[in-house]
Amino acid sequence: MKHLIDPTDLTIGEISEIIALAEDIIANREKYSEVCRGKKLATLFYEPSTRTRLSFTAAMMELGGNVLGFADAKSSSVSKGETVQDTVRVINCFADIIAMRHKVEGAPLAATEVSRTPIINAGDGSHSHPTQTMTDLLTIKRELGTLNNLTIGLVGDLKYGRTVHSLIKAMTRYENTKFILIAPPELALPDYIKHDVCDRYGVEYRESNDIESVIGDVDILYMTRVQQERFTDLDEYERVKDCFVLDAEKMRFAKERMAVLHPLPRVNEIAIDVDSDPRAAYFRQVENGKFVRMALILKLLEWQKSGDKEFTQHGTAMNCKCPNPLCISNLEPVRPRFEHSEGVVRCVYCESQAE
Repeated sequence: MKHLIDPTDLTIGEISEIIALAEDIIANREKYSEVCRGKKLATLFYEPSTRTRLSFTAAMMELGGNVLGFADAKSSSVSKGETVQDTVRVINCFADIIAMRHKVEGAPLAATEVSRTPIINAGDGSHSHPTQTMTDLLTIKRELGTLNNLTIGLVGDLKYGRTVHSLIKAMTRYENTKFILIAPPELALPDYIKHDVCDRYGVEYRESNDIESVIGDVDILYMTRVQQERFTDLDEYERVKDCFVLDAEKMRFAKERMAVLHPLPRVNEIAIDVDSDPRAAYFRQVENGKFVRMALILKLLEWQKSGDKEFTQHGTAMNCKCPNPLCISNLEPVRPRFEHSEGVVRCVYCESQAE
């Protein structure tokens, strides 16, 4: 079984296949309008979503398939105490493929341990968001024509931003990628991403305290909102929420050929006067998300049928505890599993370092 839980579950070759298929779908919409007739996608969204859930729904409908599931866990048996794994066992009886968003980190990975159908992680807590990453990669390719030799400025919430973490993991595998990390100290990129991802793969990065001084150096400016729902201290949220705002004045210093991306929703981190700039790609990015999810659904179903793509379950089951209270292994009856790498032990589900 092939699942998509983390961007690194896909090889560079597989990513290229998905992007090429998405581009063919864009060019030949009618050709794909009935290819999933008789297939059903289950959307299990335990956390609020507009773009991602509707994007998956539109993707399956445009492929000629059907969609079932829930947009609010309170309307499902979860409200009665049903576990993620039991929910997936039930949904396996009804659907051919599952897209899951969950506020608990590692929940989609736990689902793969019992699922008979492909699982797509549509976002798990502040951990990972691989389909947004695939959307970002397709958008970058369409806007700039390449995924190599790019400098990417990452702005805002780099601490909790799962889209940022996923994009960094994906882009480290392309040639001559550089990152500029633009965030207040309270929202800085976690050390484990800097060291275990960037340093490990020899990817250059530097940090900045403002947009203006670096915007002229970037090919992609990836804006993110400060996510109030990830904060336990609202005073901290109020201190940092307005730190970095992109407006038309700052865009004057950007390259003529660059692209502004944002996973959305935005709050106030991109001023409305940027929307009319041809370099503002974030609404084109939304539509790209539908096309790349169409391609991903088709590829996962194809790989499942052929049996030539395998999902590797990493880590070793251990009788120790993950330190992350929001990890699925601490909230549901899932056996904790850990990976050893260069003397560091990390939880497989959420990547927290074991104490």
